Amino acid sequence: MRAGRILHPELARSLATLGHTDVVLVTDAGFPIPDGAHRVDLALTRGQLDVQSVLRALLDSTFFEEAHFATELKTHHPRLYGEVQDIFTGTGATFHGTTHEALIAEWAPRAKVVVRSGSFEPWANFALVASTAPFEWFDDDDVTILPAYVERRRLISEDVRPDLA
Repeated sequence: MRAGRILHPELARSLATLGHTDVVLVTDAGFPIPDGAHRVDLALTRGQLDVQSVLRALLDSTFFEEAHFATELKTHHPRLYGEVQDIFTGTGATFHGTTHEALIAEWAPRAKVVVRSGSFEPWANFALVASTAPFEWFDDDDVTILPAYVERRRLISEDVRPDLA
């Protein structure tokens, strides 16, 4: 048994296939998941498993550089927005606002994996863009570190709490 890691075999297998810029879409229970999507369903009952638990587990096991979600989350559901900020603090991921419609029309078809939670909370849908490990790349002194990696390392090292611009 793997301690401290994702135990769900299908989710663990799906995350192992991710490469840089692949998208994982984490959804609430009601999100319209496209036919043919690689769906990992973690919904059991209302609120079980909630989207916050799914995000924590994913961030504990995988690097993500961006989180895209409906901008209304910040203004219309501030409690969940604050919890999501706490979950992403120190991960190096940046927040990007979009629309719920864009999550359905643009992000869902692009997602390599769609993880459905049991959350019944509005605006609880997140498109996560996978990253490489920011401290394991560019560790050769003869290689120039890309500015994006310098910034991600800073966000992680300084335990920065992300916010929508």
